[in-house]
Amino acid sequence: MQELFDDLLDYLKGIWIKRRYIIISTWLICPIGWGVVSVMPDVYQSEARVFADTQSILAPLLKGLTVQTDPDIQINLMIKTLLSRPNLERISRMTDLDIQAETPQQYESIINRLRDNIEIVKTRGRDNIFTISFEDKNPEMAKNVVQSALTVFIENTLGQNRTDSDSAQKFLAKQIAEYESRLASAEGRLTDFKQKYSTMLPQQNGGYYSRLNLAKENLGNIELELKEAETQLASARAQLGTVPNESSSAQNKIQTANSIKTNFDDRITELELSLDSLQLRYTDKHPDVAEARRRLEHLEKQRSDEIEEYLSETSNNSNNALITSQNPVIQELQIQVNQFENQVASLKVRANDYQNKVNELEGKIHVLPEIEAELVALNRGYQITKEKYEQLLNRQETAQLAQQADESTNKIQFKVIDPPRAADKPSGPKRILLFLAVTVAGFGAGIGLSLLFSQLSPVATSTAQLSKATGVPIFGVVSANKNLGLQKWHRKKTILFVISNLFLLVILMMFISYFLFPDAIQAPLKRIL
Repeated sequence: MQELFDDLLDYLKGIWIKRRYIIISTWLICPIGWGVVSVMPDVYQSEARVFADTQSILAPLLKGLTVQTDPDIQINLMIKTLLSRPNLERISRMTDLDIQAETPQQYESIINRLRDNIEIVKTRGRDNIFTISFEDKNPEMAKNVVQSALTVFIENTLGQNRTDSDSAQKFLAKQIAEYESRLASAEGRLTDFKQKYSTMLPQQNGGYYSRLNLAKENLGNIELELKEAETQLASARAQLGTVPNESSSAQNKIQTANSIKTNFDDRITELELSLDSLQLRYTDKHPDVAEARRRLEHLEKQRSDEIEEYLSETSNNSNNALITSQNPVIQELQIQVNQFENQVASLKVRANDYQNKVNELEGKIHVLPEIEAELVALNRGYQITKEKYEQLLNRQETAQLAQQADESTNKIQFKVIDPPRAADKPSGPKRILLFLAVTVAGFGAGIGLSLLFSQLSPVATSTAQLSKATGVPIFGVVSANKNLGLQKWHRKKTILFVISNLFLLVILMMFISYFLFPDAIQAPLKRIL
C-alpha cells in the first residue's frame, strides 16, 4: 500500500513538473470550446399536458354485455406508436416541415429529427397525465409540432376503437357467412342421408342393438302372454264342457261348484279382504267385524243357492237344454271362452309381427350399424357447425352493441390541461454545463499531456524513484546552492501557472455571466453595439 502511495505521489510530482502542458492545452481548448458553445443557436421548447380520463359511465352498465378493452393498455400502445413513421410523416405535413425538404435526404433528416426530439412522458402516479414536448430553433415551429403531435395522439387513440370495431364486424360477418354455408351444406347432407335410409335409421328408442334387444324382449313377453291366454282358454273350455248328472258323486258336485264362477265371487273376495283388514285392527267381537262376517255368510249363502240351482237345472233332461242355455252362469262362461279365443288370436298376430321384426333386424346386422355410425358422424358435424354458428351470431350481437356504445360515447375522454405555446425564453442548449464540460476537458487534456511527457522524459523527484529507475542504491543527496537560482525559477513557473488559470477562470465567469444574466448584460451590450 505504501509503495502504491509512493508511485501515485511520484506521478503527481511528474505532472507538476510538466505543468506547462496544462497551460498550453487549457489555452488552446477552453477559449475555443467556450466560443463554440457561445455561438450555438438557441433552442426553444414547447410542451403540452393532457389528461386521459378512462373512467367511463357506461363501462359498469355494459359489463358482461359487450367486449371490454383496457383503456390503459390502449393508451400505452398509442404512446409507443406515436413516433412511428406514418405518424411522423403526418406531423411533418401538418406543420409544413415537408415543404422545407428539397431532396429525399433532407426529408429523411426531418423525420429523424422529429423522432429524436418529440418526447411523450407519462406523469408518475395513478393519474393518466401525459406531457408532450419538442425543441426547435423556432418557438412557433416547436409549438406547432407539439400541437400536431397532440392531435395525432388523441385522434389515433379515439379512432383505434372504431377501427377495431369495424375490423371485428368484418371478420365476424365473414366467419358467419362461411359457417352459414357450412351449416347449409351439413343440413343438406343430413337430409339426403335421412331420405335415403328413412326405413333403416334408428328411432327414439335407441340404435340397432337396442332395437334388436327390445324386439326380442317384446317377442318373449308376447309368447309368454300367449301361453297364459291359451292355458286360460283351455280351462274355460273345460269348465263349459262339464255337464253334471244325478249319478255324480258329492265330490264331483263340490268340484263343479267350486269351478263355477258366479256374480257373487268378486264381492265375496272384496269382503274377505276387508274382513282380514278389520281383524288385524279389532277383535272378533267388534261390531264392524261382526257385521262383515254376517254379510259374508249372507253372500256365500246366495252363491250356494245359485250354484245349486244351476246344478239342478243341468241334471234335467234334454228337453230342458234350452232353458239351461239361458242360465247366466253358462252365458258368462261362454263369454269368457270367446274373450280368451279373441285374445289368443290377437297375441298370435302380435307374436308373428315381432318375430318378423326380429328376423328383419337380424338380416341387416352388417348394414344397419354402418348406417347408424355414419348418421352419428353427420349429426356430430352438424351440431358442431351449428354451435359455432350460434356463437358467432351471439358475438356479432355483442360486437354491434359495443360499437354502438363506442359511437354514442368515448371510453377515453381527453382533457388538455396545458395547451402548447411558443416559449419566450430559450430552453437550451445548457451552456453552463457545456462551459464546465469544456473546462474539465481542457484541464483533463493538459493533465494527460503532462503525465505522458513526464513518463517519456522522467525527472527523478526522490531517492526512492531514482533508485528504482537505475537499480543503484543511493547513499546520499547533494542539494543545489541557492546561487544557482533554481528555486526562483520554479517560483516563477508556479506564479505563471496560477495567473494563467485565474485568467482563464475570469474569462469563464464572463461567459457564464453573459448567458446567466442575459437581461443585465446582453441588453446593454446590444444598445452599445
